[in-house]
Amino acid sequence: MADQLSADEQHLARLGYKQELNRSWSSFSNFAISFSIISILAGCFTTFGQAWNNGGPVAISWGWPIISIFILIIGFTMSELVSAYPTSGGIYWWASKMGGPAAGFFTGWLNLIGLLAVTASVAYGCATFLDLTLGTLSSGWADDYSLKRVFVLFVIILTIAALLNIFSGHLLAIVNNISVWWHVAGVAVVVLILAIVPKTHLAISEVFGGKVNNSGYAEAATSGHTYWFLVLPLGFLLTQYTITGFDASAHLSEETHDASDAAAKGIWRSIFYSAVGGWILLLAFLFAVQDKDAVTAGGGGVDLIFGQALGQGWHVTVLAISVAGQFFCTIACLTSASRMTFAFSRDGAIPGSQIWSKVTAAKVPANAVILVAVIGVLITLPALVEVNLGTKDAPLIVPIAFYAVVSVAVIGLYLAFLIPIWLRWKMGDEFKPGSWNNGKKYKWMNLVAVAEIAVISVYFVLPFTPAAAPWNDNFSWKFVNYAPILTGGALLLLTLWWHLSAKKWFTGPKHTIDEAVIEAFKDQ
Repeated sequence: MADQLSADEQHLARLGYKQELNRSWSSFSNFAISFSIISILAGCFTTFGQAWNNGGPVAISWGWPIISIFILIIGFTMSELVSAYPTSGGIYWWASKMGGPAAGFFTGWLNLIGLLAVTASVAYGCATFLDLTLGTLSSGWADDYSLKRVFVLFVIILTIAALLNIFSGHLLAIVNNISVWWHVAGVAVVVLILAIVPKTHLAISEVFGGKVNNSGYAEAATSGHTYWFLVLPLGFLLTQYTITGFDASAHLSEETHDASDAAAKGIWRSIFYSAVGGWILLLAFLFAVQDKDAVTAGGGGVDLIFGQALGQGWHVTVLAISVAGQFFCTIACLTSASRMTFAFSRDGAIPGSQIWSKVTAAKVPANAVILVAVIGVLITLPALVEVNLGTKDAPLIVPIAFYAVVSVAVIGLYLAFLIPIWLRWKMGDEFKPGSWNNGKKYKWMNLVAVAEIAVISVYFVLPFTPAAAPWNDNFSWKFVNYAPILTGGALLLLTLWWHLSAKKWFTGPKHTIDEAVIEAFKDQ
Protein backbone atom coordinates (compact mmCIF):
# COMPACT_ATOMS: atom_id res chain seq x y z
CA MET A 1 0.00 0.00 0.00
CA ALA A 2 2.80 2.43 0.91
CA ASP A 3 4.28 2.07 -2.56
CA GLN A 4 1.03 3.36 -4.05
CA LEU A 5 1.05 6.56 -1.97
CA SER A 6 3.11 9.70 -2.51
CA ALA A 7 5.40 11.03 0.23
CA ASP A 8 2.76 13.64 1.10
CA GLU A 9 0.05 11.00 1.41
CA GLN A 10 2.29 8.82 3.57
CA HIS A 11 3.04 11.78 5.88
CA LEU A 12 -0.69 12.52 6.10
CA ALA A 13 -1.37 8.84 6.86
CA ARG A 14 1.13 8.95 9.73
CA LEU A 15 -0.93 11.86 11.12
CA GLY A 16 -4.09 9.75 10.83
CA TYR A 17 -5.80 10.96 7.66
CA LYS A 18 -6.50 9.62 4.21
CA GLN A 19 -6.17 11.93 1.22
CA GLU A 20 -9.69 13.36 0.72
CA LEU A 21 -8.94 16.78 -0.78
CA ASN A 22 -7.42 17.25 -4.23
CA ARG A 23 -3.63 17.73 -3.85
CA SER A 24 -3.20 19.98 -6.88
CA TRP A 25 -1.53 23.06 -5.31
CA SER A 26 2.11 23.87 -6.01
CA SER A 27 4.53 25.45 -3.55
CA PHE A 28 3.96 28.80 -5.26
CA SER A 29 0.16 28.39 -5.01
CA ASN A 30 0.47 27.68 -1.29
CA PHE A 31 2.53 30.85 -0.82
CA ALA A 32 0.09 32.70 -3.06
CA ILE A 33 -2.98 32.10 -0.93
CA SER A 34 -1.35 33.48 2.24
CA PHE A 35 0.09 36.40 0.27
CA SER A 36 -3.38 37.04 -1.18
CA ILE A 37 -5.06 36.92 2.23
CA ILE A 38 -2.52 39.28 3.74
CA SER A 39 -3.22 41.49 0.70
CA ILE A 40 -1.53 44.84 1.16
CA LEU A 41 -3.98 46.11 -1.46
CA ALA A 42 -6.70 45.37 1.11
CA GLY A 43 -5.43 46.06 4.63
CA CYS A 44 -3.19 49.02 3.78
CA PHE A 45 -6.14 50.76 2.11
CA THR A 46 -9.03 49.83 4.42
CA THR A 47 -7.36 50.34 7.83
CA PHE A 48 -5.08 53.25 6.94
CA GLY A 49 -7.53 55.58 8.71
CA GLN A 50 -7.17 53.64 11.96
CA ALA A 51 -3.44 54.34 12.02
CA TRP A 52 -3.77 57.95 10.86
CA ASN A 53 -6.38 58.79 13.52
CA ASN A 54 -4.46 56.95 16.23
CA GLY A 55 -0.91 58.22 15.99
CA GLY A 56 -0.65 59.75 12.52
CA PRO A 57 2.29 59.24 10.13
CA VAL A 58 4.59 57.85 12.84
CA ALA A 59 2.12 55.02 13.50
CA ILE A 60 2.56 54.08 9.84
CA SER A 61 6.13 54.89 8.81
CA TRP A 62 7.65 53.52 12.04
CA GLY A 63 4.85 51.33 13.36
CA TRP A 64 4.59 49.15 10.24
CA PRO A 65 8.22 47.90 10.08
CA ILE A 66 8.52 47.45 13.85
CA ILE A 67 5.30 45.43 14.22
CA SER A 68 6.16 43.50 11.03
CA ILE A 69 9.33 42.16 12.65
CA PHE A 70 7.29 40.72 15.54
CA ILE A 71 4.79 39.18 13.11
CA LEU A 72 7.63 37.60 11.13
CA ILE A 73 8.88 35.96 14.33
CA ILE A 74 5.35 34.60 14.88
CA GLY A 75 5.46 33.33 11.30
CA PHE A 76 8.75 31.49 11.83
CA THR A 77 7.33 29.68 14.88
CA MET A 78 4.28 28.63 12.87
CA SER A 79 6.37 27.53 9.89
CA GLU A 80 8.13 25.06 12.15
CA LEU A 81 4.81 23.68 13.33
CA VAL A 82 3.24 23.25 9.89
CA SER A 83 6.35 21.45 8.69
CA ALA A 84 5.87 18.87 11.42
CA TYR A 85 2.07 18.70 11.09
CA PRO A 86 0.88 19.59 7.54
CA THR A 87 -2.90 19.10 7.93
CA SER A 88 -5.97 21.14 6.98
CA GLY A 89 -6.80 21.63 10.65
CA GLY A 90 -3.58 23.57 10.94
CA ILE A 91 -3.37 25.48 14.19
CA TYR A 92 -6.15 23.47 15.84
CA TRP A 93 -4.48 20.16 14.97
CA TRP A 94 -1.13 21.34 16.34
CA ALA A 95 -2.70 22.36 19.66
CA SER A 96 -4.54 19.05 19.97
CA LYS A 97 -1.39 17.06 19.23
CA MET A 98 0.73 18.93 21.78
CA GLY A 99 -1.79 19.94 24.45
CA GLY A 100 -4.70 17.51 24.29
CA PRO A 101 -8.41 17.85 23.42
CA ALA A 102 -9.13 20.98 25.50
CA ALA A 103 -6.27 22.93 23.90
CA GLY A 104 -7.42 21.80 20.47
CA PHE A 105 -11.06 22.68 21.14
CA PHE A 106 -10.40 26.28 22.20
CA THR A 107 -7.70 26.83 19.60
CA GLY A 108 -9.97 25.60 16.84
CA TRP A 109 -12.83 27.83 17.82
CA LEU A 110 -10.62 30.91 18.23
CA ASN A 111 -9.10 30.22 14.82
CA LEU A 112 -12.52 29.76 13.26
CA ILE A 113 -13.88 32.95 14.83
CA GLY A 114 -10.88 34.87 13.52
CA LEU A 115 -11.21 33.43 10.02
CA LEU A 116 -14.94 34.19 9.89
CA ALA A 117 -14.29 37.79 10.96
CA VAL A 118 -11.38 38.36 8.59
CA THR A 119 -13.43 37.06 5.65
CA ALA A 120 -16.29 39.40 6.52
CA SER A 121 -14.02 42.41 7.07
CA VAL A 122 -12.15 41.98 3.79
CA ALA A 123 -15.39 41.58 1.81
CA TYR A 124 -16.85 44.68 3.50
CA GLY A 125 -13.69 46.66 2.81
CA CYS A 126 -13.91 45.59 -0.84
CA ALA A 127 -17.52 46.79 -0.99
CA THR A 128 -16.55 50.12 0.56
CA PHE A 129 -13.79 50.75 -1.98
CA LEU A 130 -15.96 49.59 -4.87
CA ASP A 131 -18.53 52.15 -3.75
CA LEU A 132 -15.80 54.81 -3.57
CA THR A 133 -14.65 53.91 -7.08
CA LEU A 134 -18.15 54.24 -8.50
CA GLY A 135 -18.63 57.48 -6.58
CA THR A 136 -15.43 58.90 -8.06
CA LEU A 137 -16.69 58.05 -11.54
CA SER A 138 -20.18 59.47 -10.96
CA SER A 139 -21.09 62.45 -8.78
CA GLY A 140 -24.68 61.19 -8.72
CA TRP A 141 -23.56 57.89 -7.21
CA ALA A 142 -21.44 59.73 -4.63
CA ASP A 143 -24.30 62.08 -3.64
CA ASP A 144 -26.64 59.13 -3.10
CA TYR A 145 -24.28 57.35 -0.69
CA SER A 146 -25.80 55.05 1.92
CA LEU A 147 -24.59 52.32 4.24
CA LYS A 148 -27.38 50.08 2.93
CA ARG A 149 -25.95 50.31 -0.59
CA VAL A 150 -22.48 49.39 0.64
CA PHE A 151 -23.96 46.46 2.54
CA VAL A 152 -25.73 45.21 -0.59
CA LEU A 153 -22.42 45.37 -2.50
CA PHE A 154 -20.82 43.47 0.38
CA VAL A 155 -23.38 40.65 0.11
CA ILE A 156 -22.96 40.48 -3.68
CA ILE A 157 -19.16 40.27 -3.37
CA LEU A 158 -19.39 37.48 -0.77
CA THR A 159 -21.85 35.59 -2.95
CA ILE A 160 -19.60 35.73 -6.02
CA ALA A 161 -16.58 34.69 -3.93
CA ALA A 162 -18.58 31.74 -2.56
CA LEU A 163 -19.58 30.59 -6.04
CA LEU A 164 -15.98 30.75 -7.23
CA ASN A 165 -14.90 28.71 -4.19
CA ILE A 166 -17.54 26.07 -4.78
CA PHE A 167 -16.82 25.76 -8.50
CA SER A 168 -13.34 24.22 -8.39
CA GLY A 169 -10.38 23.84 -6.07
CA HIS A 170 -8.02 23.82 -9.07
CA LEU A 171 -9.52 27.10 -10.31
CA LEU A 172 -8.81 28.66 -6.92
CA ALA A 173 -5.13 27.80 -7.21
CA ILE A 174 -5.02 29.59 -10.58
CA VAL A 175 -6.89 32.61 -9.18
CA ASN A 176 -4.44 32.88 -6.28
CA ASN A 177 -1.45 32.65 -8.63
CA ILE A 178 -2.91 35.54 -10.65
CA SER A 179 -3.54 37.39 -7.39
CA VAL A 180 0.16 37.38 -6.49
CA TRP A 181 1.16 39.06 -9.72
CA TRP A 182 -1.77 41.47 -9.47
CA HIS A 183 -0.54 42.53 -6.04
CA VAL A 184 3.06 42.92 -7.19
CA ALA A 185 2.22 44.83 -10.38
CA GLY A 186 -0.67 46.72 -8.79
CA VAL A 187 1.42 47.99 -5.88
CA ALA A 188 4.18 49.04 -8.30
CA VAL A 189 1.68 51.00 -10.43
CA VAL A 190 0.09 52.70 -7.40
CA VAL A 191 3.50 53.68 -5.99
CA LEU A 192 4.62 55.11 -9.34
CA ILE A 193 1.39 57.09 -9.73
CA LEU A 194 1.70 58.56 -6.23
CA ALA A 195 5.39 59.33 -6.79
CA ILE A 196 4.98 61.08 -10.16
CA VAL A 197 1.50 62.61 -10.45
CA PRO A 198 1.06 64.75 -7.26
CA LYS A 199 2.30 68.34 -7.57
CA THR A 200 3.98 68.28 -4.17
CA HIS A 201 4.97 65.70 -1.59
CA LEU A 202 4.91 65.71 2.18
CA ALA A 203 8.22 66.53 3.84
CA ILE A 204 10.32 63.64 5.09
CA SER A 205 10.20 65.14 8.58
CA GLU A 206 6.40 64.91 8.54
CA VAL A 207 6.33 61.38 7.09
CA PHE A 208 8.64 60.04 9.79
CA GLY A 209 7.81 62.50 12.56
CA GLY A 210 4.25 63.73 12.05
CA LYS A 211 1.77 62.89 14.82
CA VAL A 212 -2.04 62.94 14.92
CA ASN A 213 -4.52 62.21 17.68
CA ASN A 214 -7.97 62.06 16.14
CA SER A 215 -9.20 59.46 18.61
CA GLY A 216 -10.98 61.75 21.05
CA TYR A 217 -8.62 60.80 23.85
CA ALA A 218 -6.47 63.35 25.73
CA GLU A 219 -8.09 66.29 23.91
CA ALA A 220 -6.14 65.55 20.71
CA ALA A 221 -2.76 65.78 22.49
CA THR A 222 0.16 64.26 20.56
CA SER A 223 2.45 63.91 23.55
CA GLY A 224 2.20 62.46 27.02
CA HIS A 225 1.41 58.98 28.30
CA THR A 226 -2.06 58.73 26.79
CA TYR A 227 -0.77 59.35 23.27
CA TRP A 228 2.25 57.02 23.50
CA PHE A 229 0.69 54.17 25.49
CA LEU A 230 -2.96 54.21 24.38
CA VAL A 231 -3.57 56.15 21.18
CA LEU A 232 -0.46 55.13 19.21
CA PRO A 233 -0.74 51.38 19.95
CA LEU A 234 -4.36 51.45 18.72
CA GLY A 235 -2.91 52.67 15.41
CA PHE A 236 -0.86 49.49 15.15
CA LEU A 237 -4.07 47.67 14.25
CA LEU A 238 -3.24 48.63 10.65
CA THR A 239 -0.18 46.38 10.61
CA GLN A 240 -1.47 43.64 12.86
CA TYR A 241 -4.66 43.26 10.81
CA THR A 242 -3.10 43.54 7.36
CA ILE A 243 -0.42 40.93 8.02
CA THR A 244 -2.65 38.14 9.20
CA GLY A 245 -4.36 35.12 7.70
CA PHE A 246 -1.03 33.57 6.75
CA ASP A 247 -2.19 30.38 8.48
CA ALA A 248 -3.93 29.70 5.15
CA SER A 249 -0.74 27.96 4.04
CA ALA A 250 -1.36 25.45 6.82
CA HIS A 251 -5.06 25.01 6.05
CA LEU A 252 -4.24 24.27 2.40
CA SER A 253 -1.34 21.93 3.23
CA GLU A 254 -3.40 18.80 2.47
CA GLU A 255 -3.87 20.17 -1.04
CA THR A 256 -0.19 21.11 -1.56
CA HIS A 257 2.67 19.07 -3.04
CA ASP A 258 5.71 18.65 -0.73
CA ALA A 259 3.63 20.28 2.01
CA SER A 260 6.11 19.83 4.86
CA ASP A 261 8.50 22.23 3.15
CA ALA A 262 6.20 24.24 0.89
CA ALA A 263 3.64 25.23 3.53
CA ALA A 264 6.37 26.24 5.98
CA LYS A 265 7.99 28.53 3.42
CA GLY A 266 4.56 29.78 2.34
CA ILE A 267 3.93 31.21 5.81
CA TRP A 268 7.13 33.14 6.45
CA ARG A 269 7.68 34.25 2.85
CA SER A 270 4.18 35.66 2.56
CA ILE A 271 4.80 37.71 5.73
CA PHE A 272 8.22 38.95 4.64
CA TYR A 273 7.27 40.03 1.12
CA SER A 274 4.05 41.63 2.34
CA ALA A 275 5.93 43.55 5.03
CA VAL A 276 8.40 45.00 2.52
CA GLY A 277 5.81 45.75 -0.16
CA GLY A 278 3.34 47.16 2.35
CA TRP A 279 5.86 49.59 3.82
CA ILE A 280 6.74 50.94 0.37
CA LEU A 281 3.04 51.34 -0.45
CA LEU A 282 2.24 53.10 2.83
CA LEU A 283 5.18 55.48 2.44
CA ALA A 284 3.82 56.36 -1.01
CA PHE A 285 0.47 57.20 0.62
CA LEU A 286 2.13 59.43 3.20
CA PHE A 287 4.36 61.29 0.76
CA ALA A 288 1.32 61.98 -1.46
CA VAL A 289 -0.50 63.92 1.29
CA GLN A 290 -1.17 67.49 0.16
CA ASP A 291 -3.06 68.79 3.20
CA LYS A 292 -2.44 66.92 6.42
CA ASP A 293 -5.06 68.83 8.42
CA ALA A 294 -7.75 68.12 5.82
CA VAL A 295 -7.00 64.40 5.96
CA THR A 296 -7.35 64.49 9.75
CA ALA A 297 -10.58 66.51 9.60
CA GLY A 298 -12.01 64.07 7.08
CA GLY A 299 -11.44 61.02 9.28
CA GLY A 300 -8.04 59.84 8.05
CA GLY A 301 -9.27 57.71 5.15
CA VAL A 302 -6.70 57.02 2.45
CA ASP A 303 -9.14 58.04 -0.30
CA LEU A 304 -8.91 61.60 0.99
CA ILE A 305 -5.23 61.55 0.04
CA PHE A 306 -6.01 60.30 -3.46
CA GLY A 307 -8.64 63.02 -3.86
CA GLN A 308 -6.09 65.67 -2.90
CA ALA A 309 -3.19 64.38 -4.95
CA LEU A 310 -4.73 62.93 -8.11
CA GLY A 311 -7.09 63.86 -10.92
CA GLN A 312 -10.17 61.74 -11.53
CA GLY A 313 -8.53 59.32 -14.00
CA TRP A 314 -5.55 58.48 -11.81
CA HIS A 315 -7.78 58.44 -8.73
CA VAL A 316 -10.09 55.82 -10.28
CA THR A 317 -7.09 53.77 -11.45
CA VAL A 318 -5.67 53.53 -7.94
CA LEU A 319 -9.03 52.61 -6.42
CA ALA A 320 -9.77 50.01 -9.12
CA ILE A 321 -6.41 48.30 -8.54
CA SER A 322 -7.19 48.11 -4.83
CA VAL A 323 -10.74 46.81 -5.35
CA ALA A 324 -9.49 43.96 -7.56
CA GLY A 325 -6.84 43.07 -4.98
CA GLN A 326 -9.42 43.11 -2.20
CA PHE A 327 -11.69 40.84 -4.23
CA PHE A 328 -8.85 38.35 -4.71
CA CYS A 329 -8.27 38.57 -0.96
CA THR A 330 -11.95 37.86 -0.24
CA ILE A 331 -11.85 34.72 -2.37
CA ALA A 332 -8.69 33.49 -0.60
CA CYS A 333 -10.09 34.25 2.88
CA LEU A 334 -13.23 32.29 2.09
CA THR A 335 -11.09 29.37 0.90
CA SER A 336 -9.03 29.33 4.09
CA ALA A 337 -12.03 29.72 6.41
CA SER A 338 -13.96 26.96 4.64
CA ARG A 339 -11.00 24.55 4.91
CA MET A 340 -10.76 25.21 8.63
CA THR A 341 -14.52 24.69 8.94
CA PHE A 342 -14.20 21.42 7.00
CA ALA A 343 -11.31 20.15 9.12
CA PHE A 344 -12.91 21.12 12.44
CA SER A 345 -16.22 19.56 11.35
CA ARG A 346 -14.39 16.41 10.25
CA ASP A 347 -13.49 15.99 13.91
CA GLY A 348 -17.05 16.67 15.12
CA ALA A 349 -16.40 20.00 16.86
CA ILE A 350 -19.03 22.15 15.09
CA PRO A 351 -22.80 21.68 15.45
CA GLY A 352 -24.03 20.08 12.23
CA SER A 353 -20.56 18.68 11.53
CA GLN A 354 -21.85 16.02 9.14
CA ILE A 355 -23.14 18.77 6.86
CA TRP A 356 -20.06 21.01 6.94
CA SER A 357 -17.56 18.17 6.46
CA LYS A 358 -19.10 16.94 3.21
CA VAL A 359 -17.18 17.49 -0.01
CA THR A 360 -18.50 17.66 -3.56
CA ALA A 361 -17.50 15.43 -6.47
CA ALA A 362 -14.80 18.02 -7.20
CA LYS A 363 -13.50 17.50 -3.63
CA VAL A 364 -14.55 20.98 -2.47
CA PRO A 365 -16.26 21.54 0.96
CA ALA A 366 -19.14 23.52 -0.58
CA ASN A 367 -21.39 23.48 2.51
CA ALA A 368 -18.58 24.90 4.61
CA VAL A 369 -18.08 27.69 2.06
CA ILE A 370 -21.77 28.63 2.28
CA LEU A 371 -21.70 28.58 6.10
CA VAL A 372 -18.71 30.95 6.24
CA ALA A 373 -20.37 33.38 3.82
CA VAL A 374 -23.68 33.44 5.72
CA ILE A 375 -22.02 33.99 9.11
CA GLY A 376 -19.90 36.75 7.56
CA VAL A 377 -23.06 38.62 6.58
CA LEU A 378 -24.63 38.18 10.02
CA ILE A 379 -21.69 39.45 12.07
CA THR A 380 -21.35 42.54 9.85
CA LEU A 381 -24.97 43.70 10.26
CA PRO A 382 -23.94 46.42 12.80
CA ALA A 383 -22.16 48.16 9.90
CA LEU A 384 -25.61 49.37 8.83
CA VAL A 385 -25.58 51.76 11.82
CA GLU A 386 -24.04 55.16 11.01
CA VAL A 387 -21.52 56.43 13.56
CA ASN A 388 -20.69 60.17 13.53
CA LEU A 389 -17.87 61.18 15.87
CA GLY A 390 -18.15 64.80 14.73
CA THR A 391 -21.13 67.13 14.74
CA LYS A 392 -24.15 67.61 12.50
CA ASP A 393 -22.49 70.56 10.77
CA ALA A 394 -19.04 68.92 10.65
CA PRO A 395 -19.65 65.18 10.42
CA LEU A 396 -16.84 62.70 11.01
CA ILE A 397 -18.19 59.32 9.95
CA VAL A 398 -16.02 56.48 11.29
CA PRO A 399 -16.73 52.79 10.54
CA ILE A 400 -16.65 51.59 14.16
CA ALA A 401 -18.39 48.32 13.23
CA PHE A 402 -15.79 47.61 10.54
CA TYR A 403 -12.90 48.19 12.94
CA ALA A 404 -14.66 46.01 15.52
CA VAL A 405 -14.86 43.12 13.06
CA VAL A 406 -11.20 43.76 12.22
CA SER A 407 -10.33 43.55 15.93
CA VAL A 408 -12.26 40.29 16.29
CA ALA A 409 -10.28 38.89 13.36
CA VAL A 410 -6.94 39.91 14.85
CA ILE A 411 -7.72 38.74 18.39
CA GLY A 412 -9.28 35.46 17.34
CA LEU A 413 -6.52 34.51 14.91
CA TYR A 414 -3.58 35.55 17.03
CA LEU A 415 -4.89 33.97 20.24
CA ALA A 416 -5.34 30.77 18.24
CA PHE A 417 -1.70 31.10 17.12
CA LEU A 418 -0.54 31.72 20.70
CA ILE A 419 -1.72 28.38 22.11
CA PRO A 420 0.31 25.98 19.88
CA ILE A 421 3.30 28.36 19.87
CA TRP A 422 3.34 28.23 23.67
CA LEU A 423 2.78 24.46 23.74
CA ARG A 424 5.68 23.90 21.34
CA TRP A 425 7.94 25.95 23.64
CA LYS A 426 6.83 23.87 26.64
CA MET A 427 7.60 20.62 24.79
CA GLY A 428 11.20 21.64 24.26
CA ASP A 429 13.32 18.87 22.81
CA GLU A 430 10.42 16.40 22.98
CA PHE A 431 8.97 18.11 19.90
CA LYS A 432 9.76 16.18 16.71
CA PRO A 433 10.48 18.83 14.04
CA GLY A 434 9.76 18.50 10.35
CA SER A 435 12.11 19.22 7.44
CA TRP A 436 11.83 23.00 8.10
CA ASN A 437 12.57 24.10 11.67
CA ASN A 438 14.03 26.89 13.81
CA GLY A 439 16.62 24.76 15.61
CA LYS A 440 17.45 26.09 19.08
CA LYS A 441 16.18 29.57 18.19
CA TYR A 442 12.65 28.44 19.10
CA LYS A 443 13.55 29.02 22.76
CA TRP A 444 13.43 32.82 22.38
CA MET A 445 11.31 33.11 19.23
CA ASN A 446 8.28 31.37 20.75
CA LEU A 447 8.41 33.48 23.93
CA VAL A 448 8.65 36.73 21.96
CA ALA A 449 5.71 35.61 19.80
CA VAL A 450 3.56 34.80 22.85
CA ALA A 451 4.36 38.13 24.53
CA GLU A 452 3.52 40.17 21.42
CA ILE A 453 0.19 38.41 20.93
CA ALA A 454 -0.74 38.88 24.59
CA VAL A 455 -0.08 42.63 24.39
CA ILE A 456 -2.02 43.30 21.18
CA SER A 457 -4.97 41.20 22.38
CA VAL A 458 -5.38 43.57 25.33
CA TYR A 459 -5.11 46.74 23.24
CA PHE A 460 -7.58 45.73 20.55
CA VAL A 461 -10.46 45.13 22.97
CA LEU A 462 -10.15 48.69 24.32
CA PRO A 463 -12.65 51.41 23.27
CA PHE A 464 -11.58 53.17 20.07
CA THR A 465 -13.10 56.43 21.34
CA PRO A 466 -14.04 57.81 24.80
CA ALA A 467 -17.73 57.75 23.77
CA ALA A 468 -17.48 53.94 23.75
CA ALA A 469 -16.70 53.83 27.50
CA PRO A 470 -19.84 53.24 29.66
CA TRP A 471 -18.71 55.81 32.26
CA ASN A 472 -18.44 58.59 29.66
CA ASP A 473 -21.25 61.20 29.53
CA ASN A 474 -21.45 60.84 25.74
CA PHE A 475 -21.64 57.06 25.83
CA SER A 476 -23.70 55.34 23.14
CA TRP A 477 -23.76 51.69 22.09
CA LYS A 478 -23.19 52.62 18.46
CA PHE A 479 -19.66 53.78 19.39
CA VAL A 480 -18.76 50.53 21.15
CA ASN A 481 -15.95 48.32 19.88
CA TYR A 482 -17.87 45.06 20.14
CA ALA A 483 -14.72 42.94 19.74
CA PRO A 484 -14.57 42.10 23.48
CA ILE A 485 -18.29 41.29 23.47
CA LEU A 486 -17.97 38.88 20.54
CA THR A 487 -14.68 37.28 21.55
CA GLY A 488 -15.33 37.36 25.30
CA GLY A 489 -18.90 36.15 24.89
CA ALA A 490 -17.77 33.39 22.55
CA LEU A 491 -15.07 32.26 25.01
CA LEU A 492 -17.58 32.22 27.87
CA LEU A 493 -20.03 30.10 25.86
CA LEU A 494 -17.22 27.80 24.73
CA THR A 495 -16.04 27.35 28.33
CA LEU A 496 -19.56 26.46 29.47
CA TRP A 497 -20.03 24.15 26.48
CA TRP A 498 -16.72 22.43 27.17
CA HIS A 499 -17.37 21.75 30.85
CA LEU A 500 -21.05 20.84 30.47
CA SER A 501 -20.82 18.72 27.34
CA ALA A 502 -17.90 18.83 24.90
CA LYS A 503 -15.23 17.36 27.19
CA LYS A 504 -17.34 14.18 27.46
CA TRP A 505 -17.25 13.47 23.71
CA PHE A 506 -14.63 15.66 22.04
CA THR A 507 -11.34 13.78 21.86
CA GLY A 508 -9.51 15.93 19.32
CA PRO A 509 -8.67 15.04 15.73
CA LYS A 510 -10.37 11.86 14.54
CA HIS A 511 -8.39 9.52 12.34
CA THR A 512 -9.91 8.72 8.96
CA ILE A 513 -7.79 5.63 8.36
CA ASP A 514 -7.34 2.42 10.34
CA GLU A 515 -5.09 2.63 13.43
CA ALA A 516 -3.06 -0.34 12.24
CA VAL A 517 -2.31 1.48 9.00
CA ILE A 518 -1.17 4.55 10.94
CA GLU A 519 1.22 2.47 13.01
CA ALA A 520 2.55 0.79 9.89
CA PHE A 521 3.40 4.16 8.35
CA LYS A 522 4.95 5.39 11.62
CA ASP A 523 7.33 2.46 11.59
CA GLN A 524 8.64 3.33 8.10
